[in-house]
Amino acid sequence: LARGCEISALTKYDRNNYPYPDLMKGYQISQYDQPVAHGGCLNIETDDGEKPIGVTRVHLEEDVAKLFHRADDFGESYSLLDINRAGVPLMEIVSEPDMRSPDEARSYLTQLQSILRYIGVSSANMEEGNFRCDANISVRPVNSAEFGAKVEIKNMNSFRAVHRALSYEAERQVRAVEEGELIVQETRGWDDATATTFTQRTKEYAHDYRYFPEPDLPPLAIEDGWVQAVRGVLPELPAARRQRFMTQYGLSEYDANLLTINKATADYYESVVSAKGESGYATEQFAKQVSNWTLTELGRLLNETNGDIEDIRITPQHFSDLLDMVEGGELNGSMAKTVFEQMYNTGNAPKIIAKEQGLVQISDTDALGDAVDEVVASNPKPVAEYLEGKDQAIRFLVGQVMKLTRGKANPQLVMQLLQERLDAIRQSA
Repeated sequence: LARGCEISALTKYDRNNYPYPDLMKGYQISQYDQPVAHGGCLNIETDDGEKPIGVTRVHLEEDVAKLFHRADDFGESYSLLDINRAGVPLMEIVSEPDMRSPDEARSYLTQLQSILRYIGVSSANMEEGNFRCDANISVRPVNSAEFGAKVEIKNMNSFRAVHRALSYEAERQVRAVEEGELIVQETRGWDDATATTFTQRTKEYAHDYRYFPEPDLPPLAIEDGWVQAVRGVLPELPAARRQRFMTQYGLSEYDANLLTINKATADYYESVVSAKGESGYATEQFAKQVSNWTLTELGRLLNETNGDIEDIRITPQHFSDLLDMVEGGELNGSMAKTVFEQMYNTGNAPKIIAKEQGLVQISDTDALGDAVDEVVASNPKPVAEYLEGKDQAIRFLVGQVMKLTRGKANPQLVMQLLQERLDAIRQSA
């Protein structure tokens, strides 16, 4: 439903002949001619704009064991089996051959992963094996309508691996065609260490599996009323949320996409924006500030610590309070970043951290006035340059005040006070 597929009113299971060692009973329960769903599409972003990727079908089948290929000390190869997942049901989504590059394939997987996480059917982590991809790739001459021989690639456990494997395999096939070699329909494995693909087995056709109706499972009728009830409780999906972020919060398409691709990030962002309600109305400007801090400072800290936003210690209210302190002149940008990092590490409130570390910005006019007078008196050369019309000289004086106050002065107020002092000197000259 989240992909816009048509749900089959009647679906059934089939049994296929399975001669490979990763499913030891010799057959696999799958769905052949009556899958759970078919049709639908998923839109991806490309350099040329939005592009729909069609869905051929969605079906259920048994998972197989995990194979590990090894070599012993004498160079003899052997394989090991991890059968923990063998026989576990999985959902397979078969896409139409609409993708034309490794970039499009990676974008498709990213969008699909996001949807699966939004609707809560899977954590969809490739590294953990609960979101996997087998990629079929073929090449053909420009302007040719007929597809070339299809090669399936397996053993890819990250989006980066998928991109690298497809890039390598495309180059391999193009080179083979140009040299007059025949591309064989086969299954190849991806070796991440050597960045190459290798032959695993000849690719089968449907008749090789000798499908027949599964005798131990009856057909399954799916009532339309139940389908509509499920449709009614679908959450807001990434594309719709991205558009709402642009409209409601005034975010750019780029920022909205970064925030909404991960549901946990989008939820956290909106919680911070909503927390503003306790201290004032969340304006569009505030929403953009939250976006900037989430994508830059928070993103940096998560990357440096290999953290997960679902485990973050900074409460939405504390995040909002920090931005209020910046807005109110209690902290300058540099101080705020220091406080934010301490919030990330400790979970403490920004006011407590700022007070403990003496990071509260000086915005008292009298206190700053004394510092400004001292800097003006001790720096006659840049003062003279400013009075002669060299406006850039005032930046040096601002820096001296910041240095004198150990970076605690409100720079905007310092600039204002310096201009007033220097203009007064100019008028009295």
